[in-house]
Amino acid sequence: MTIRAGGSRKKGRVTLKDVANHVGLSSATVSVVLNRSPAADSIPEKTKDRVLAAVEELGYRPDLVARSLRRRRSHAIGVLVPNIGEDYAAGVMAGAEHLLTERGYFSLAASHRWQPDLLEENLNRLKDRLVEGLILIATRIHESPGLPTVVVAGHNRLPDVTNVIIDHDSAAMQALSHLVEHGHRSIAVLKGQPRNTDTADRWRAIARAAEELGIEIPPELVKEIEDLPPGDDLFSPERRYRQGFEIGRELLAEGVPFTALFAFNDVSAIGAIRAFLDAGRRVPEDISVIGFDDIQSAPFQNPSLTTIHQPLRKMGELAASTLLDRLAGAPHQDFLTVEATLVVRGSSGPAPGRER
Repeated sequence: MTIRAGGSRKKGRVTLKDVANHVGLSSATVSVVLNRSPAADSIPEKTKDRVLAAVEELGYRPDLVARSLRRRRSHAIGVLVPNIGEDYAAGVMAGAEHLLTERGYFSLAASHRWQPDLLEENLNRLKDRLVEGLILIATRIHESPGLPTVVVAGHNRLPDVTNVIIDHDSAAMQALSHLVEHGHRSIAVLKGQPRNTDTADRWRAIARAAEELGIEIPPELVKEIEDLPPGDDLFSPERRYRQGFEIGRELLAEGVPFTALFAFNDVSAIGAIRAFLDAGRRVPEDISVIGFDDIQSAPFQNPSLTTIHQPLRKMGELAASTLLDRLAGAPHQDFLTVEATLVVRGSSGPAPGRER
């Protein structure tokens, strides 16, 4: 590459000094602008624009590895999820990435596909790439990774780890209260997979809410989504919807009367609705269904899905801002709780025999 910097021609890699010479500023001033440090607030916008224009014109690219080693800062955050394409993880990641970008950081993402060896391997790979902190989404860990870490949907109290969690007690009470107020007393519950980080806490909250509302959930009406063995289609929509579909068929076949189903997530709720409709049951006239998550397709189902809305993007932004605040010296917090809200749509209504 041949460039003109400060009135002279030079071959080779464009350096910070070349950019400084090109705009007639000191290297320190250019560095302040490019690193978006607090001192940049005192630099006129026109000067910043000149620096950024020169960077683009000259094709300057900082040596991130060398700079990271020298300053012990990489401005990189590692993000680890079970599967990048899954609705829950994608929603949280979108919020985290947005805030990280705004604050001058970038993310390195990897998935572990529920495989403990891959989880450990990818944690080490991210640390080898000099990430400053970690955001883990729906990922269970039993010891601190050795870096400031935020776990979304985490429930283990660990050193240097902050957990961002949904208020499951409030969510369960909202869903069951909605059903009870509409005359439902025989309510089936679909629990999450044993390996899901929210399963135990959500079930505890449902049991507590049922007790406070004075309703009993018979063991025969409690079903659990199975942990499926890893495979190429582990996270395929068809496989996940089918689990809810099969459990819906099982509930009907066993013959224990119920008028409502509270499902662990939206995909299992949608699968169960399909099973009910195929069997000639109407939703919500015969069976009301409530999901959990409020995925993007929930309003467009037929019927549209009543569900507990998790503010996934907000949770991602909270995870990212909390992690960056920790890196800046803020005190550690074990748990941050986010409120969930019931969104009433077409899949829930009065129990049979009650007026709509």
